Amino acid sequence: MKDDRLSAIRHYLFEKTSASIHEIAEAVGASLPTVRRDLLTLETEGAVHRTHGGARIADSAGIEAAFEVREQTCIAAKRAIGLAAYADLRPDMSVFLDAGTTVLQVARRIRMNPLPLSVFTNCLAVAQVLTDIRDVQVTLLGGRLRSRNASVLGALAESMLERLWFDQLFLGASTVGDDGCTYTMDEDEARLNEKMITRAARTTVLADASKFGPRATYKVTPLDERLDLITDDSLAAHWLDKLAQAGCRTRTVGLEADEPDGDAP
Repeated sequence: MKDDRLSAIRHYLFEKTSASIHEIAEAVGASLPTVRRDLLTLETEGAVHRTHGGARIADSAGIEAAFEVREQTCIAAKRAIGLAAYADLRPDMSVFLDAGTTVLQVARRIRMNPLPLSVFTNCLAVAQVLTDIRDVQVTLLGGRLRSRNASVLGALAESMLERLWFDQLFLGASTVGDDGCTYTMDEDEARLNEKMITRAARTTVLADASKFGPRATYKVTPLDERLDLITDDSLAAHWLDKLAQAGCRTRTVGLEADEPDGDAP
């Protein structure tokens, strides 16, 4: 019960950035004393900063929210993008699924409607979703575990990529800056993402419209003629023009393309 409430507070503050203690209490259906204790717990964990009369998400401009919180952000857009990406898969392909929360939706689609695939990933969540799926062979890269987004990074992961080749790479993005490049929060992740691109016949970036505009710390790649992009149809027209000028093949999907989530045996 307490864990559910703490998760609800994290989700709420990630969506709102900051809120008063009264707003939080109303949102999660708890008393003010209970919320005060919960905020103290979350501050100790580094998830929030308490303020006078409320709280804000910890360092929201520079530090990624917990993976489970980010997964639920813009979830309808992510599911629609994941469905469009899944439609590009063909039997017997070798596919790399990156550690992004939008890319995770592709894994969920594969679980719902399995294809014979060789799936490679550096994401623990992707590997877990695809465990024990008939005809789906999963290979998880080795390396340093980055717990903030449940991914494997580092020199060992990069060296493994040198021995592999993929028909399709689905790559996430922390942000897409106004220079038309994708960015991430971690230097090792940026380097591994760059290496992934060199080992794939086709790279498709999956990023909902909320990712466009802010810029994270480490640049990964320009969105240019080498790449495809799938995003949602709320992306502003000036971004679509910029992507077209750069030669990036862009597809937009409407949220009506989304379907209820499910699971496969």
